[in-house]
Amino acid sequence: MKQTLLSAAALGAVLLSAFGAQAQNAPIKYGKPDPADFTAAAFAKDSAAAAVVLCDFGTTRFEYVNNDFQLQSERVTRIKILKKAGFDAATVEIPLYHHDTRQEKITGLRGTTYNLVNGKMVPTKLDVGTSFTEERTPNVRIRKFTLPDVREGSVIEYNYTVTSDFFFNFQDWTFQREIPVRVSEFRASIPEYFHYKMLVQGYHTLDEQSQTESTGQYAIHTGGSTTGGGFSTNREGPSTDVVTSRVTNYRWAMKNVPAFRDEPFMTTSDDYVDRINFQLAGLQFPNSAYQNVAGTWPKIDMELLNDENFGLQMNRGNFLREQVKPLAAKYPELPARAAAVRQLVMAAVRYDGTNRYSTTGSLRKAYDAHRGSAADVNLLLIAALRDAGVEAHPLLLSTRDHGRVNESQPMLDRFNYVVALVPLADGKDLLVDATEPLLPCGVLPERCLNQSGRLIMPKSENGRWVSLVPSQRYVHYQQVALTLDDKGGLSGKVHEEHAGYAGAQARAELANLGEKKYLSEMARTRTGWTVPKFAVAERDNVEKPLALDYEFSQPADDNNPAGTLYLSPLRDFISDQNPFRHDDRLFPVDFGAPKDDTQTITLTLPAGYELAEMPKPAVVELPEQGGRFLYNVAAVSPGVVQLTSRLTLRKPVYAAEEYVQLREFYRIMLEKQAEKLVIKKKA
Repeated sequence: MKQTLLSAAALGAVLLSAFGAQAQNAPIKYGKPDPADFTAAAFAKDSAAAAVVLCDFGTTRFEYVNNDFQLQSERVTRIKILKKAGFDAATVEIPLYHHDTRQEKITGLRGTTYNLVNGKMVPTKLDVGTSFTEERTPNVRIRKFTLPDVREGSVIEYNYTVTSDFFFNFQDWTFQREIPVRVSEFRASIPEYFHYKMLVQGYHTLDEQSQTESTGQYAIHTGGSTTGGGFSTNREGPSTDVVTSRVTNYRWAMKNVPAFRDEPFMTTSDDYVDRINFQLAGLQFPNSAYQNVAGTWPKIDMELLNDENFGLQMNRGNFLREQVKPLAAKYPELPARAAAVRQLVMAAVRYDGTNRYSTTGSLRKAYDAHRGSAADVNLLLIAALRDAGVEAHPLLLSTRDHGRVNESQPMLDRFNYVVALVPLADGKDLLVDATEPLLPCGVLPERCLNQSGRLIMPKSENGRWVSLVPSQRYVHYQQVALTLDDKGGLSGKVHEEHAGYAGAQARAELANLGEKKYLSEMARTRTGWTVPKFAVAERDNVEKPLALDYEFSQPADDNNPAGTLYLSPLRDFISDQNPFRHDDRLFPVDFGAPKDDTQTITLTLPAGYELAEMPKPAVVELPEQGGRFLYNVAAVSPGVVQLTSRLTLRKPVYAAEEYVQLREFYRIMLEKQAEKLVIKKKA
């Protein structure tokens, strides 16, 4: 990129100015807070919010400095702090990209906190020296600062400029935050030499969007030159010619943007907030042909396979060769051989929790340290699979907390993870990850369940998108035998199984807490339980469900009238909270994987008692076979009642348009599960 720009500079195209680029007045001026910002009445409609963004205004333009183009991005932000919970808004993070010796720089940083003291506005300025920088990723540093003297009722503002010569890293703009935004506006002035794709995302419409043309003034500088030689030497002095060019001025604005609301079962908020993203597509300087610089999947394939920290590492990870070679004869079937290789890799290198698609050093270094990132572990896995005679290729993906990948935009930075893909004889793909010992071979970790991944192949025409929708589900099964005494006390035996992703979750919790604390936590969340016996089976065999067998007793409820018992048998075996609390939802419900949750309870009544009233059976279906809830209570023999509750969610993702039905589905299910049995003493 730098070489291209220098060659353009050699042509002499120098941007001097762009007239009319920001002809409209700015919506905010630093250092001029509105007196109304200090009155409570102005924030009556925001009373539930912890803070409010009064105005967030940014501009990006191109400048010519030191014989090269640069991006200049300026931002002014003003926020009203309403409650202590809003103090976090006073801590600001500014990402700064760097590569090799080049880096983005921040200039003009300033900030002020305004407080109303005895009717007078008192400013407290930011001490810029208290800001600090931390490394967030190998190519991104974060400049961080906190505004001083923040109180309930404070108005804070800050202003800075980021200078960058990374044209591919044009500053994106986010209109929506976790607090309400009154005004958010972004303007960009882009000369005709730079071509960007602009992608607007989100669920609220822009209030203002405009595009105007203005004139940029450019100077063509020609340096002095010498031709001929000897007595025929000709010298020409430097010259400057001024030309004009087109500049396009963009303006986007949103007003009264509601706070982004975190919801259960979602990926990162970056997938859903209102924002605009920029991708550099091409360059065309004066007297030069158009240069397409946008990424393509074939180009990305080639770059990755020749990258020192990706493709070349897979060719150097053969230090497990002697251990894996015998596996070819021992395991003639590919899935079994892949599973055996995976076990070797997991024993050799432990995942350290860092998600990357490429290494930061050699695989040998990670192997010797017995610890590494997802890239270290899984690139070593691919190399070992190949040494064992298993065809394996890298599959790039983005984890759920990193964000979704747009398949139509070839951008490498959208990925942060790599796994192995093993093609099987039946045409199916076996996706193998060696970071999670609690999962069987061929099951990706939950963090990877994020739509699709990109297969990187030596022949780019063989590259393709691969679905990450899992065949495994969240499976939870409980078989309970309950005995009720004539006072309403319960005792019981429970057989509980956690399979698929539910098995991985339960094993992780058990490993984290230990059996004793796990049991204590389980009893604590149940009313009055004592658990005299508890056993775990198949704890280490991840190919089978984790099984829990335990006994418990529960004292009677003193509120039961004499001769009549009221019982909700499911109360202690299910969640009684609807996860979908709000009336609407703008973005999908993403469970990651389908779900199956079943409870079968056999209840033995006390002698001399009978079932007087029982809930009616129910079958509730989601549209288009999206899910099913079955509930049934039956007297199977004198003194014995059997209750069955089964929830089946067949889809990993439900569209926002399905949210209302899904919420109602859960409401009906929870109401049925809470219904009481009425048990009376026989006359």
